[in-house]
Amino acid sequence: MTIPQIDLKAQYRALKPEIDPAIAKIIENTAFIGGPPVADFEREFAAYCEAGAAVGAASGTAALHLALCESGIKPGEEVITVSQTFIATAEVARLCGATLKMVDIDPQTYCMNPEAFAAAISPRTRVVIPVDLYGHPADMDPILATAEAHGITAIEDAAQAHGARYHGRRAGSLAPLATFSFYPGKNLGAYGDAGAVTVADPAAGERIAQLANHGRAEKYEHHVEGFNYRLDALQAVVLSVKLRHLDQWNAIRRQIAARYRELLTDVPEVTLPQAAEGVEHVYHLFVIQVPDRDRIAATLRERGVMVQLHYPIPLHLQQAYAHLNMPRGSLPVTEQIADHCISLPVFPEMTAEQIGYVVTTLKDALAKVAP
Repeated sequence: MTIPQIDLKAQYRALKPEIDPAIAKIIENTAFIGGPPVADFEREFAAYCEAGAAVGAASGTAALHLALCESGIKPGEEVITVSQTFIATAEVARLCGATLKMVDIDPQTYCMNPEAFAAAISPRTRVVIPVDLYGHPADMDPILATAEAHGITAIEDAAQAHGARYHGRRAGSLAPLATFSFYPGKNLGAYGDAGAVTVADPAAGERIAQLANHGRAEKYEHHVEGFNYRLDALQAVVLSVKLRHLDQWNAIRRQIAARYRELLTDVPEVTLPQAAEGVEHVYHLFVIQVPDRDRIAATLRERGVMVQLHYPIPLHLQQAYAHLNMPRGSLPVTEQIADHCISLPVFPEMTAEQIGYVVTTLKDALAKVAP
């Protein structure tokens, strides 16, 4: 049996009667940039996220860059974020000429430790970017309280948490600015690169929309210099179709996670992911920790279970961030998780047989590496 990390082919087959006509209509109308399909998705996604507005973007990275620009950050000012995330979270700070500071994460949720954030603040700190990692929202209430007390703008990186909730509030509405990626493998994925910024203040949305479209108010009227960060209409209609299914898909992901937890709860070598009280996890990834991770992962792949590692080298240990002078040992919780994490397959079309095969194969692999 071969089990992918995510089965986008199965998803497409189920959605084909909805997806194909939506794409065909865009092609027939030759209206590929902007227009009603993009505006419709932005309105639908803002309502879904319970946000004031949403602005489509060309990618999750573009969305982060736009949000940082809206924050007003200046060269030399400081962004605090985490190291256990995709590099886009950090690299946009450098695009703005800002400096980076990375802090440790909570050992249960894998999200930013609010106390570590508070301790890291300096007079130059202007922005904090907590990451809703693996589908679990960051602990935003204490982070926001600290940020507001110090005049720091909070940007929620919700790229992995479409539909998650934190104390009743939807991811994408937990901070004044939030960003999403719609990379194809996300819980809500496009058919290429795409992203969005959600905002509490619709006026901020208007400024961001202008910035994403070359800074223009009208076709040949530019109020500021901007970027070509537009969401295209083909991606917008795909996302509108998928958005109608997102809650159902997330519910199935939680069921799969519960089944994994049930089948692995008596395996002491496995550290299972946890959801904090008041959080509705959406399990973009089901990340466990195991000893001798690389051997376990290799054995699983040899037997057809296509596990992945998210993220085996945290950012502070990457060559790209050697200038931060953060040697191994700087972020012990982050490093512990990075050294032992494996992402088990999880996708809404997954069958009970597939789940059982993953668990059986994992137990066999653990038995082979036992001392």
